[in-house]
Amino acid sequence: MRLRAGRRPPYRLLSLLLQYPDDELLTARPELSAAIEALPRSAERAALERFDAHFRAGGALELQQEYVATFDLQKRSSLYLTFYSDGDTRKRGQALLRLKRLYAAAGLELDGGELPDYLPVMLEFAELVPDGARLLAEHRAGLELLRLHLAELESPYRHLLDAVCASLPGLSGPDLATVGRLLRDGPPAEQVGLQPFAPPEVMPVEGGRR
Repeated sequence: MRLRAGRRPPYRLLSLLLQYPDDELLTARPELSAAIEALPRSAERAALERFDAHFRAGGALELQQEYVATFDLQKRSSLYLTFYSDGDTRKRGQALLRLKRLYAAAGLELDGGELPDYLPVMLEFAELVPDGARLLAEHRAGLELLRLHLAELESPYRHLLDAVCASLPGLSGPDLATVGRLLRDGPPAEQVGLQPFAPPEVMPVEGGRR
């Protein structure tokens, strides 16, 4: 799979804006807007500007409620990307463990509050590691499924997924087939009687947001 060469996509900005809009993030809105405006003109910048217009204008409570309703209350807009490919299965546990090891090798430490397949964490990895976007490309079908659902909801967060996907190769034939299958059947389901999907070493510590 060939990734797009040239300028580096704004993965750090995308990671921040896809996180829960707590007081710290909301206070930083002027700085975030300035960072977006400083980007070179691109599809990613245009998508970020569309989201930022909504993000700047919204009230704190409105934005927080919108985020929870969009990402916390609907499985179809999960920000945990291995859910799309592996569902809540034992296979997903192995995928989470692999991600955690990749991050550790790159010096990216999880704060203990999120699973390693959380999209903002994966975007941080893509920012940190020169070829880190390859990890996002591995989850191109899941990202497309999330983007389609956010578009269906007419959520402003669809613009951020537009920006993420614009930085990656287009959907391959197998990716398109996977998207079609997931739209039809949903993520895989574990057979009855197997152990929980995530091994203890990749589970967040108590006190994480989710």
